[in-house]
Amino acid sequence: MFTDETLEAAGAESLWRKTQQFEYDSRPRLVKPVSTVCKAHEQSSSSWRTETGCQTLPFETAESGVQARHRSDCGTQTDPGVHPADSLPLVNKDVSDLPGLQEFLQRVEDTVVRELAKNARSHAFDGFQVNWEERDQTVRRRCVLMLVACAAASSHSVSCVHRLQYREAQERGLHVTCLSWNCTGSVIACSFGRQIISAHNLGFEGLDLNMVDDGDWSTEKAFVCTWNLQRRGLDPGRPDVVIDASAAVMSLAFHPTRPSLIAGGLYSGEVVVWDSSRSQDPLLAQTGMSEDTHRDPVYQVRWLPVGRRAEQVVLSAGTGGRVLLWNLEEDGRLKLSDGYALLCQQVPHSGTLSKARSSGCVGVTSLTLSPWDPDVFLVGSEGGLVLKCSFSAPTPAAMETTATSEGEGVTLRAPARFSFTPRCGPVHTLHCSPFHSAAVCASQSCVFLGYRNLFLSGGTDGLAHLHSLLQPDPLLSLRVCDAYIFSLRWSPTRPLLFAAATALGTVLIFDLGRRSLRQVATIDQTTGGRPAYCLEFNPQQTDLLATGNADGSVNIWHLSTELTEQGSREVAQLEQLANELAE
Repeated sequence: MFTDETLEAAGAESLWRKTQQFEYDSRPRLVKPVSTVCKAHEQSSSSWRTETGCQTLPFETAESGVQARHRSDCGTQTDPGVHPADSLPLVNKDVSDLPGLQEFLQRVEDTVVRELAKNARSHAFDGFQVNWEERDQTVRRRCVLMLVACAAASSHSVSCVHRLQYREAQERGLHVTCLSWNCTGSVIACSFGRQIISAHNLGFEGLDLNMVDDGDWSTEKAFVCTWNLQRRGLDPGRPDVVIDASAAVMSLAFHPTRPSLIAGGLYSGEVVVWDSSRSQDPLLAQTGMSEDTHRDPVYQVRWLPVGRRAEQVVLSAGTGGRVLLWNLEEDGRLKLSDGYALLCQQVPHSGTLSKARSSGCVGVTSLTLSPWDPDVFLVGSEGGLVLKCSFSAPTPAAMETTATSEGEGVTLRAPARFSFTPRCGPVHTLHCSPFHSAAVCASQSCVFLGYRNLFLSGGTDGLAHLHSLLQPDPLLSLRVCDAYIFSLRWSPTRPLLFAAATALGTVLIFDLGRRSLRQVATIDQTTGGRPAYCLEFNPQQTDLLATGNADGSVNIWHLSTELTEQGSREVAQLEQLANELAE
């Protein structure tokens, strides 16, 4: 049933297995072979084998990606806006469609017209100008010039900012003799020369010895310089325009409507007109030296409107006693059109003229035009006379006729009509009050307004004299300083305020409306005690005041609102003051 059978042995090859670890090293392991006994009587033997492993460096991988540009467009739409005025019920409607409106307008018409007429006659805001700048109580020197440090002491604080200078003029010791603003108020011009003080005044307290005439310098060359204060990149030590002059320039005046024309008077007696817009050759016209020109220094030049067309002519006056009018010709010549001569024997009697000088001429050192009467002008003289003169004077001067270059005779006339009480020395400055509105007089139904006849004079006595054209003696005399007064100017906005430039180098500001007649502001320019020869308010930017000094510098001062804004009753106060002083 059962039989023995011997079969052939069958074997299977063993596999070595190892456990893979996450670490990179592997450890050797012993593997025991497996044997299969195929036969009952036979046993196979096995041997131990060693398996080793190896380690490789880790693989380095890197990933990179790219991004494609994606664009999208999107649009929006809004509804059209509705203007608020379109929703008003009166737009595009006929007045006749609105019941009661026409009757209402007719009913209030008389009342509205009456109130408008009352407002037109009111002078509550005469001279008022809105000042949008910061309201401070300081006087700040503000010119785009070279920054310097200086000190000042007054009831108003003063902060120093800048100074205009021309180095070549300062190195030659030239003085600033005159200042002028152009019609736009953006450009300031100054003339360089020398001011002379005669030797008999050396004992006057506060006099700078550098002012004394030390010789003949009539042929010394000088300059006229201009700075545009509104130009970007302005260099305070480098003028925008420098004009060479053949002699010292004693007087200067910008044209009232053409901002580049400048008239000047020279120490040699010449009258010159320059055009500052012509960079190559600014000389536009000149008088030259002849029989019909000045033979002495020209201390005053003005532009004067004449005729129905109010064409501007040049007025010049000098120490030779002549006041001459010049037409500016198209061919570049100044042609003499009219002239006046001031002689002592034809001056209205004042009882103070010495017999020794009764036959001489009246040397003009200062001049001002009347803003309220185009026929009137005032002159101040070397001998202390102040004369009221007329352009329409018919009386010929007691001297020979002056001949023009064309051979046509021009008869010089005697213009003096009235003589004021003379001073004890030269009259350096005159200035008429600019507040002269005839409309005010008509609206108040008055025949005379005292302030329309007021003017200031100053000179060697250190007093500022307030005059009326209607009487010889001063209405008021203010002690300004214990030194010479070289310039007096009314404020263009404040009827009661004026400024004075003194030989001590200070600029003093007075307010006639104050109970005390002491100055309300004192500006110390730190010029080393050297004089301030001239000052001018800016006619357009009325908060600016320019001063010219003996050290060759020009300072621009910014005035506070207290010194520039007119009070509500200031014009009436000036009229009242003039009338009270005249009584």
